[in-house]
Amino acid sequence: MHNSLLSSVAARSVCRLYRHGNLGIKRTTNLSLSYLYMDFRRSFRSDAALRALKTCETDVENDDDGFNLVLYKYPSFSAALAALFARRYHSLRRLPATVLPFSSAEPLRVEDLKIQGLKKCYLLGFIGPGGFAVELSRFIPEVIAFDHRKVTAKRVLELEGCPGNLQLRVDVSKSSARAVYEYFSGKLTEGVSLTLLNEQEESRVLRIFNFIEDDDLRLRNQPDIQPFKIGLRQLQLNLNSITNPHLFDQLVEMDPAELISRGESHVSSRLDEARKLLGAEFKIKLGRGFYGECLCIRADGHAHLSHEIGDELSKRSAAAGLRPIGAVVFMKRGLRGNLKMCLRSASGDADTAEIAKVRLSNSLIILRELFNLIELLDIRHTAAVAGQVPAPSSYAWTNMVNGLCHHNLRLNIYFLYV
Repeated sequence: MHNSLLSSVAARSVCRLYRHGNLGIKRTTNLSLSYLYMDFRRSFRSDAALRALKTCETDVENDDDGFNLVLYKYPSFSAALAALFARRYHSLRRLPATVLPFSSAEPLRVEDLKIQGLKKCYLLGFIGPGGFAVELSRFIPEVIAFDHRKVTAKRVLELEGCPGNLQLRVDVSKSSARAVYEYFSGKLTEGVSLTLLNEQEESRVLRIFNFIEDDDLRLRNQPDIQPFKIGLRQLQLNLNSITNPHLFDQLVEMDPAELISRGESHVSSRLDEARKLLGAEFKIKLGRGFYGECLCIRADGHAHLSHEIGDELSKRSAAAGLRPIGAVVFMKRGLRGNLKMCLRSASGDADTAEIAKVRLSNSLIILRELFNLIELLDIRHTAAVAGQVPAPSSYAWTNMVNGLCHHNLRLNIYFLYV
């Protein structure tokens, strides 16, 4: 323990929420940068992980000091960064430790961790499913878990039979990575003049902390958060320390300025590509005009650019005096020849969620015959404006839409031309 507060908490043998600096739990969300990495359901209870645990057991059979185990949540950038600090601490202190990813897709089991010589277990970014942490504390002398999520804070309050050798350090006011960094930094400086990071590393890491917390806690204080996340995603960093033995070297060398630059470059190239596809948009009404009017475009083969196309289209829609919403329609596999429509807005004044409340999604499925009819009537409407043909009957057009419209759309979203 690095301070008297933690010592007294452990001595009283109770589970506590560590509310650093306040008496209450601040509101936050259960969002993090982990959504940047896809979980392919790979087995993390792999032979390699089990062999690593068995090797540790063999190495300490005749060693009274034992070893520590560090499990970090996968796939989570924040937790991987926390694992870096735990690993650096044990290395500087010359303490034997094993660092492994812990995935809910195929997690390590409690019985896997019943290893001779295991003295302490750290859980970084999670407390485990069900009573996982409590079960571990029944045979491991000390278990320390770190998390920042509000849902975890609620779970801790509901846990029963929590022993005194289990510390659940749930602080919803900071990211788990920062909490772990502060924890091991405090332990490292006890009696010695060591630091987890050198001056250059610390400068980069502290800025990364700001981006992580801005995303995890939804603070929205960092103007470059989107380019940072995109740059991080483009990096395609493998956060599995088993299959990527260079993970922690890559993390400590990561430069947030380079990630932001990479993200901005990626966004710029996609916007340029999206703008080239515009020019054939037309006007639609949403919900028979109840949700206003906006511009729409067909973008088959460019579904990967739907966000950028929608954002640019929403700007053109606003410039035309319509709602700042862009509707992007494209064909997609698995829809039996029907079409998908995505609603996007680059303006904070227009929230497509108000339409999504009716559809329960910002994406709509439209019958191809209906959309073809929309395009046909758009051509007829353009000709009518030019005085070449009579304007289409609004009553007849509405009846045709009612006949073709998907049953989930019939009462929700219609496309009517003015």
